[in-house]
Amino acid sequence: MPRKIESYESLMDKLENIVEIMDSNELTLEDSMKKYEEGIKICNKLYKTLNEAEGKIKILTDNGEKELD
Repeated sequence: MPRKIESYESLMDKLENIVEIMDSNELTLEDSMKKYEEGIKICNKLYKTLNEAEGKIKILTDNGEKELD
C-alpha cells in the first residue's frame, strides 16, 4: 500500500507542535531526543518538498522564457 503524502502545511504544523512541546521544558531528556529526531525527519521531508517545488518552478520559468524568444 503506498504511503500517504503529507502536505507541506501539515508537516509545518507538526514541526511547530514539536517545537512548542520542546519549549515547554516538561520533557525528559530521552523524550526530548525523540522529539528532536522526529523534528529532523520532518525537516528533511519539508526540504525535499521545497526542492521539488523549486525544480517545477524552474522548469516552468525556463519553458516560459523559451516561448518568449
